Amino acid sequence: MISVSNVTMRYGSKLLFEDVSTAFTPGRRYGLTGPNGSGKSTFMKVLAGELEPQKGSVVRPRKLGVLRQDQFAFDAYRVIDTVIMGNKPLWAALEERDRIYAKPEMSDEDGMRLGELEGTIGDEDGYTAESDAAVLLDGLDIPEPLHERKMGELQGGQKVRVLLAQALFGKPQALLLDEPTNYLDLDSIHWLQDFLSSYDGTMIAISHDRHFLNSVTTHTADIDYETIITYTGGYDDMVMAKTQIRSTLEAQIAQREKKIAQLNEFIARFAAGTRSSQVTSRRKEVERLQTNELARSNIQRPYIRFDQIRPSGKHVLEIKHLSKFYGDLKVIDGFTANILRGEKICLMGRNGAGKTTLLKSLLANYPGLAETGFSLDSGSVFWGHEAQTGYFPQDVGSTIAHGMTIADWLHQWNPAAHVEDIRGILGQMLFSGEEGSKPTKALSGGEQARLAFAKLILTKPNILILDEPTNHLDLEAINALNIALQRYEGAVLLVTHDHDLIDEVATRLWIFHDGGIEDFQGPYEEWKGKHN
Repeated sequence: MISVSNVTMRYGSKLLFEDVSTAFTPGRRYGLTGPNGSGKSTFMKVLAGELEPQKGSVVRPRKLGVLRQDQFAFDAYRVIDTVIMGNKPLWAALEERDRIYAKPEMSDEDGMRLGELEGTIGDEDGYTAESDAAVLLDGLDIPEPLHERKMGELQGGQKVRVLLAQALFGKPQALLLDEPTNYLDLDSIHWLQDFLSSYDGTMIAISHDRHFLNSVTTHTADIDYETIITYTGGYDDMVMAKTQIRSTLEAQIAQREKKIAQLNEFIARFAAGTRSSQVTSRRKEVERLQTNELARSNIQRPYIRFDQIRPSGKHVLEIKHLSKFYGDLKVIDGFTANILRGEKICLMGRNGAGKTTLLKSLLANYPGLAETGFSLDSGSVFWGHEAQTGYFPQDVGSTIAHGMTIADWLHQWNPAAHVEDIRGILGQMLFSGEEGSKPTKALSGGEQARLAFAKLILTKPNILILDEPTNHLDLEAINALNIALQRYEGAVLLVTHDHDLIDEVATRLWIFHDGGIEDFQGPYEEWKGKHN
């Protein structure tokens, strides 16, 4: 169990949470929710012992699995060893044993110490450690040939999966997972969901994946109103309960304020008259009813709506025998497809399967959106009548030039727009008041994503190409994007590993597997039904 007593944390002058006391019990899996900047990662670091609370205390179990965020900390180690390091007592025993065996001569004390170490290694399942670690790595799509490689040789997404295996290794009594689905493809996310659903310790996870939270968590600890409140159920259950509780409190306060107004009116009318005793009793009643102001929620919801200046023609895009190679590697080989107005196509498949490459190939000859130096090996792409494309690349920050303000950067995409229109769109995307004067180089990942969406709202394209648009968004922004894409009347090409987005937005799927692309004309549920 993890217990928290009277913990308070501030970030500068901002109070994140105050005098929080709660317990996270074994057998329960908690989602830790709250908007960006609410203090989720800070609270997770306090639970892990990486950050001391400014006030209060934390009691945690001896074996704690923590998803590390530093991708470069283990670059000098083998992948398999990095996973085994998740069990600190075992790794310490293995290292000490190796040091003793490396000595030219061993003393009697060394021999006795080796016996103790072998006991620890046995107790910690050290004799099956490599095979246990390999099972975790295979489940997270780190193939066996990579297990002996150094971490420094892996790509960023692969490193994250190894660090996730490290957190899961050694049967920890509690798991602390900060964004465990980041950089995971859908198959790996489903594997992780199944693994965690059978985990019997205490689990606490921060995630912006609504489907993951609803599938895995049994309880939700929500950071809001400068405190942490725990609800039973997953994310959707929490939202419903929280809304009902808040509505009830607001109704009670409204009733009390109405009663206070009536009493104050009586006091004002008769304070100087002969009914002083009644006036006095009503003053006491006002004091008793006096309401404390409800703490304000720190949740902010962007308003995303994608319109079109004019619709495209019926035939949006024609792809003929498209091929793209990297050396001898055939990423896309002779792909042919037609896209009609209003179709919403989700590109699915393992990381590295070629989804981003296909999007870049489609844009290879598109003015203003083609990547410098990128070209097709063969095939052709024809854009239809009146096709106007808006692109959200995976590395969205690289598209936002520095040396200007947010408002100026946005305004350049439609110089004819009124200043009030620019301010309005920025306000929709939670850049309020003076934030329009914020320099673009100071933006966080989430702010960069919201500004890129503001550009799409302003320019009103009739085709949207979105490559992993949810990477830096919080749950509220992801939900807003989901609704906006469902309502959008243009064509959509979407790369995402967000289950709910795929399930609720896509009308057609391009599934990358076995070196080819399956073009499935239907929604995700229908595809799953045919492949289960």
